[in-house]
Amino acid sequence: MSNSGQLNNLSLASRIGGKLEKKDVLLAVEKYEKYHAAYEGEEEDRKANYTDLVNKYYDLATSFYEFGWGDSFHNAPRWKGETIRESIKRHQHFLALQLGLKPGQKVLDVGCGIGGPLREISRFTLTSVTGVNNNEYQISRGKYGCYKEIYRVLKPGHYFAAYEWCTTDSFNPNNREHQKIKADIEIGDGLPDIRTTGKCLEALKQADFELIWEKDIALDSPLPWYLPLDKNHFSLTNFPATSVGRFVTRNMVRILEFVGLAPKGSQRVQIFLEQAADGLAEGGRRGIFTPMYFFVARKPLSEDH
Repeated sequence: MSNSGQLNNLSLASRIGGKLEKKDVLLAVEKYEKYHAAYEGEEEDRKANYTDLVNKYYDLATSFYEFGWGDSFHNAPRWKGETIRESIKRHQHFLALQLGLKPGQKVLDVGCGIGGPLREISRFTLTSVTGVNNNEYQISRGKYGCYKEIYRVLKPGHYFAAYEWCTTDSFNPNNREHQKIKADIEIGDGLPDIRTTGKCLEALKQADFELIWEKDIALDSPLPWYLPLDKNHFSLTNFPATSVGRFVTRNMVRILEFVGLAPKGSQRVQIFLEQAADGLAEGGRRGIFTPMYFFVARKPLSEDH
């Protein structure tokens, strides 16, 4: 993706590991890997240690995300003739419009990453957007706890909109190939588990929100949402994700790690991020996973709704 916010090769090397000391990166990688099923980790352990899992993931992966995606780490439906960056910006505007944001309003962005979408929505709507980053703030475990906390801080009559990464109705939990795809996404994207769309709606209602509307936005995309992640789809604008681009990045990281510019463990981070991209692309291709399950909900004006 061509984006002025992307890192160059040396910046990538210097930032791998985030706030971790270079000598601690390899140990963090090993601890992170042990949380996941591919390394015989248990789901309950991932949930019980959710904050540690997520913090380790983003410390390790953020620089790679920024290298490949710029400052907005999310997918978007893409129209023909539209660049990836244009589709992401348009999608951020869509989200703002669904919330009906007006100049001067205060907005809370829960899970704001490094703030790319936050800044764009603030500019687009002339609102004041405050970001809360999962890497610094311990959100209650589970969808219900998260939604309930958002419900608590939201004013009555105001709206909550979100995208969730979900398995679709086509996902078969007893299918080994489906299980592997899900596990690849989880380890490569710092997720303790991926819930179904139905479970997300159930948690939303348990938190006392009124559901306004919901839809898998990925279904409306003229171009497959996973195309930028498909290593077999060659694109100069998203070169790092292609097979050739991955080869170049992998060897660049190997060299930087060998000469000491990148911390030990950097190659392993690159490997599980590639694993995630393959899982996302295959999950999207088979229709068993969506990164764009969208809903708009409202906090009722009265508590006894």
